[in-house]
Amino acid sequence: MYAVIKTGGKQYRVSEGDVLRVEKLPGDVGASIDLDEVLMLGGDSMKIGTPTISGAKVSAQIVAQDRSKKVIVFKKKRRKNYRRKYGHRQPFTELRITAVGA
Repeated sequence: MYAVIKTGGKQYRVSEGDVLRVEKLPGDVGASIDLDEVLMLGGDSMKIGTPTISGAKVSAQIVAQDRSKKVIVFKKKRRKNYRRKYGHRQPFTELRITAVGA
């Protein structure tokens, strides 16, 4: 059985045992969270929400709270002696899906 969930403005197709990185969620490492915005349940029979399925949830365990690799942002205007260099590290939460249910 699989589900399509929405978190952090993005949609993910998950099934039990998957590990995925999502936008930062509150919680400590090892804590369990429930994702309630289930858009679709698939498997033997498919259920599609309008926009979500009421009563459906996906349980997950927080594996890590970290920041991704650094992205360099470099701005330049030619012949104007204008240069700016910034770095950015986006925080993320790594989840392990433990249960998918209606």
